[in-house]
Amino acid sequence: MSTLTDPALLRLLQLSSVSLPVGGFAYSLGLEYAIESGWVSDRDAVADWLLLQLDHSLARSELALIPRLYPAFDAGDVAVIEEWNAWLLACRETRELHLTDAAMGDALCRLLPSVGLLAPATKGTTAFATAFASAAWQWRVPATSCALGLAWSWLENQVAAATKLVPLGQTQAQQLLGEVQQHIPAAISAAFGYDDTELGGSLPGLAMASALHESQYSRLFRS
Repeated sequence: MSTLTDPALLRLLQLSSVSLPVGGFAYSLGLEYAIESGWVSDRDAVADWLLLQLDHSLARSELALIPRLYPAFDAGDVAVIEEWNAWLLACRETRELHLTDAAMGDALCRLLPSVGLLAPATKGTTAFATAFASAAWQWRVPATSCALGLAWSWLENQVAAATKLVPLGQTQAQQLLGEVQQHIPAAISAAFGYDDTELGGSLPGLAMASALHESQYSRLFRS
């Protein structure tokens, strides 16, 4: 069983931090439109929105990618890395979601050489999860811990967006983080157990919110 050493833990915290300059704070991933339209209106509704994504999107895409990328990184199998990276980008159901993933992934790839790491061996656009997993692997962070860090990064950015948009108070935001994070280990366990035929998913409400966000009259977050 892999264990997380102190240096690896510190690197994972660095990689998962909101201060990582990849621009994650600038995107709401459809949440801004969902709140503006009244689909999501309070803390409990935000929790439902996030838990649905965690179980039916994140666990079947980004998180499930990690146990597939780590062996490819070990073997230096560029073809497999590129295949799963392209698959993940193809899972994005709107232009906004695709551009968000591409912008964050490319930003992380530009950052990695400055902290002594190599960018993943992909041609063209690199998904954020691919770059994140590559950095974690190079820093000897175990795959399950990498998934925890990636899920936390997503959750913290989404709760930060909800705090501004609902709006939520800081206490409610912490309650929301505490509630949703309890579901992350089970989502990771499920993600690592899926076979290839069980991957991918569709959340029509999220896709509609993201698409409609592009033409929303007033926006705090990028589209």
